[in-house]
Amino acid sequence: MTSKPRVEIKKTSLAVVLISNGPGEVATWVMPLAEKLHSKIFIKPRASDSKISLRLVLVPCPNATGKEKNAAERWGQFEQITQAKDFWKLILNPSKYGDWPEKGLVVFLGGDQFWSVLLAARLGYKNITYAEWIARWPYWNDRIAAMSPKVRNQLPKKFRNRCKVVGDLMADLPELAKGQAALPQGKWVALMPGSKKAKLRVGMPFFLEVADRLAKVLPECNFLLPLAPTTSIAEIESFSSSSNSIAKEYESSISTIKPSSLGNLYSKLITNAGTEILLHKEHPAHIQLSQCDLALTTVGANTAELGALGVPMIVIVPTQHLSVMQAWDGFIGLLARLPGLNWCIGLLISHWKLKKRGFLAWPNISAGRMIVPEKIGNLFPKDIAKEAYAWLSSPERLSGQRDDLRTLRGQPGANDSLCIEIIGLLPDSLVNYKQTDSL
Repeated sequence: MTSKPRVEIKKTSLAVVLISNGPGEVATWVMPLAEKLHSKIFIKPRASDSKISLRLVLVPCPNATGKEKNAAERWGQFEQITQAKDFWKLILNPSKYGDWPEKGLVVFLGGDQFWSVLLAARLGYKNITYAEWIARWPYWNDRIAAMSPKVRNQLPKKFRNRCKVVGDLMADLPELAKGQAALPQGKWVALMPGSKKAKLRVGMPFFLEVADRLAKVLPECNFLLPLAPTTSIAEIESFSSSSNSIAKEYESSISTIKPSSLGNLYSKLITNAGTEILLHKEHPAHIQLSQCDLALTTVGANTAELGALGVPMIVIVPTQHLSVMQAWDGFIGLLARLPGLNWCIGLLISHWKLKKRGFLAWPNISAGRMIVPEKIGNLFPKDIAKEAYAWLSSPERLSGQRDDLRTLRGQPGANDSLCIEIIGLLPDSLVNYKQTDSL
């Protein structure tokens, strides 16, 4: 079988800059695309003799954890990473944050689309935006890579020729999962309490007690907790201990965490009730999540990840802890964090948002109807354990939700298509060969 030709680029300086924000986008959009670009283009840091570098710029976002840079560094994909806290300094004085070639391309992959436009204008680079729902600045985009035809149809007619429908980047997750080590056979439930401190503070003690209660009525159940790339074992221990005031309201805690017999990829968490939870320590855990019969998750990008993998889920938002969650997006999220007033304002905004809310889980937002259950209110672990038991005891219901999730998932190949658009924007003088039909 003849291998597909690689793209060869002359030894001329060029920067491809990926822009992103929070942990979900960095893990599920940035990392797979960076990996794909490295496989198609001779590019730094993996091609040391290349004059083209792949860089990551993180932008201000209330959903960020501040640990995205550390997570991205572990992947070894980028020659240079700029932290979100340095974004405005980068705009004011780019040379202070690296040697920026005269020519380059900025690729938007999460956050506020304006930051991508602004950085491209400041550096004099071209710009391509991956638009999941809407392209907000088409006049300043050289190209728009749309998730669906709906995005393209929303554009003014004069800009539609700039737009190519590439598909859903999340649809590639099952393909990317191939080759990962699978879990042992059995009934598995994934616990996904979140990656931000506000969510972990509530989620860890809440989910631990759910696991303990579910293990009592379903002893054959196994539990998986995949660590988000921006958190750590030490952090989940802290949020499950008495140092977290919310943990005192729940019965469960961590007794010990020790090595797992399944190898270095895992550790074993044991609760004070004796429930064993397998910790997956390295992102991504797509193949392991794909094996799960059910996931218990908070709101966020993880609901899109689970939906793309076809994993049935229950989305959980315990509103009795709204005063500490403060996890809303955009300007409202910034208001909720105002020093001195954050408790009162955060609580009022959260109540208002929930009262006026539409769907919170990405599969429901995408479908415009309830695909996965959203449990929101004054919730308690016994309620969720009972709900989970009902789902796990009904294979037909699980199968039905899984089928609904699969109907929402687009065809794989969006990363390849986006690569084609990116390479198409590279200066012709730098590219010896382009293969625009297929990579």
